[in-house]
Amino acid sequence: MYVTIIGLLAAFGTTVSFLPQAIKTIQTKNTSGISLSMYALFTAGTLLWLIYGLLSHSLPVTIANAITFIFASIILAYKIRYK
Repeated sequence: MYVTIIGLLAAFGTTVSFLPQAIKTIQTKNTSGISLSMYALFTAGTLLWLIYGLLSHSLPVTIANAITFIFASIILAYKIRYK
């Protein structure tokens, strides 16, 4: 049980860290400081971690990567749209 709690706390911390960037990107539509290739690779990696979390039935990995995938996808979409 404590392992899951540690995982959930870690997932919360790393996932919430994306929120300020997502909010700033949505508000300003400025993505000039963001690397397209880095965010594309990051988003793909996050999707793979999400799939891994689902297949391994790991709640912390699944939750963290589902939310992070959403944030990263939004930022990536803005990067592509507002080049």
